[in-house]
Amino acid sequence: QVQLVESGGGLVQAGGSLRLSCAASGRTFSNYAVGWFRQAPGKEREFVARISYVGNSTSYTDSVKGRFTISRNNAKNTGYLQMNSLQPEDTAIYYCAADASFYRIKTNAAYWGQGTQVTVSS
Repeated sequence: QVQLVESGGGLVQAGGSLRLSCAASGRTFSNYAVGWFRQAPGKEREFVARISYVGNSTSYTDSVKGRFTISRNNAKNTGYLQMNSLQPEDTAIYYCAADASFYRIKTNAAYWGQGTQVTVSS
């Protein structure tokens, strides 16, 4: 099993930046793909980004492409989501997820963090 804890959320003005962190413990972090998801009130959970276990493959949902960057540091057992040019539409609770499969993580991730709130004001 893998335990995940997100941090780095907060309140930011439109156009600003924020970096989220996902600290992992338990099984070897490098054996798992990492994903980021978000959920706004009254809406379905939405896939944001994912990264393979060695960090050489990534994918993003279209709405964040060019603004967000997913990365990882396996030596630190930590994943990151750098968010630039934030807009009010990005306001949501952001969740970190992990799964042994880069493909399965997008729709059926095995492990989840508790979430961190990101609020973008106009």
